[in-house]
Amino acid sequence: MTNLPDQIDRAISTRQLFRRGQKILVAVSGGVDSMVLLAVLHALSRKHSWRLAVAHFNHGLRGRSSDADERLVIRVAKKLRLPVVTERADVKKFAGTGRLSVEMAARKLRHDFLARTAARLKAGSVALAHHADDQVELFFLRLLRGSGGEGLAGMKWRRPSPVDSTIALVRPLLGAGKSALLEFAAANRIPFREDTSNASLDFQRNRIRHELLPLLRRRYQPGLDQVVLRVADVVGSEAELVTRLAEAWLKRPARFAGLPIPVQRRVVQLQLLQCQVAPDFELVEKLRLQPGRAVSVLRDILVCRDSAGRVTLRRLANSEERTNRLTVKLGAAGKVVFYETCLEWSVRPQKSSRLPAPRPGREVFDADKVGNRIVLRHWQPGDRFQPIGMSGPVKLQDLFTNQKVPREKRRELLVAATERGELFWVETQRIAERFKLTSSTIRRLEWGWKRR
Repeated sequence: MTNLPDQIDRAISTRQLFRRGQKILVAVSGGVDSMVLLAVLHALSRKHSWRLAVAHFNHGLRGRSSDADERLVIRVAKKLRLPVVTERADVKKFAGTGRLSVEMAARKLRHDFLARTAARLKAGSVALAHHADDQVELFFLRLLRGSGGEGLAGMKWRRPSPVDSTIALVRPLLGAGKSALLEFAAANRIPFREDTSNASLDFQRNRIRHELLPLLRRRYQPGLDQVVLRVADVVGSEAELVTRLAEAWLKRPARFAGLPIPVQRRVVQLQLLQCQVAPDFELVEKLRLQPGRAVSVLRDILVCRDSAGRVTLRRLANSEERTNRLTVKLGAAGKVVFYETCLEWSVRPQKSSRLPAPRPGREVFDADKVGNRIVLRHWQPGDRFQPIGMSGPVKLQDLFTNQKVPREKRRELLVAATERGELFWVETQRIAERFKLTSSTIRRLEWGWKRR
């Protein structure tokens, strides 16, 4: 039988995760990880005089399965004679309203629920069931997304709730692997439910779990987990140092250009976060390397770094916002530069039914369907587009997600719309279905673009 409770007890004591006699809200989904967490904390609660309560959030994403998860959690909590609080929400509806991914919407609603419940029950800590395997998967997930040291450091054993900083999120299982949890659950007959979506390879995290990590362990590094956790710890410690130096500089600014490059980046990142702007790498580098240059982060919002290192945010007035687009009259041929992109076009008779060979940076449209006047602008949230071959229009944001277009790239992409506002061209994407060449096309618009 595994000595998991002793291992968790030592981690809690060594890292001072909980105080003796305190109230702890245990987040329980019904899966093996959280059911084991509940069992272990309950077994240790008499020794430490902890007062436990159980919280379960029903995302409603898996229909009857979600409801069965909730029933299991309630049944086990009652068996242990622990108070249990449940809540459910329409995550998909919330995601659509807030223009969030389903994953981000679920995370926000879950954290809101846990923070509210902990505050109401006067529980200073919320126990979460993330474990060592989660930490390794997160490392590779963030590595593939290009995260820096802060991201690669992974999850903290203890950190403030993003909703309420007075409440601590605590992860007592971070030192334990999934196999140890499964062994403990089997040995102690702990009931749990499997989430079938965890096996789907449609999700990148699952592909990392089921394909990448087994390959790396088998062919390259049998001790991969220990190596990754050690690297994450080292990188995280160095990132914390950089953060402290950046915070110290922000309190007493000196010469920005004299700062080490990692500290410069962190100074910019921290200021962007204060402005509630996502600090992706390309945006940080533009601001860091080009003082005085205003960078568009949303349709009507600009950010800029001055020579002293201070980042400011400015919202465009209506008159300024109109300059963020360019109306172009299409003649027989022409060229225009919009932001950092050079676009050129020519209108020719369509004499052949054969389509021209595809070339990078070139597209062909039905000129008469496009019209004589177009509008160039950047992509905006809410834009809809019907790529060639699709039966109807989709949200451009959803298309970018499916095509894995990085968020930092999206704000720079150009679109071209007809005078009535219908998109016929989106940079990096297929042309629009309605504007393709057909047997009835009389004139064709040859369209080319190149980034400077």
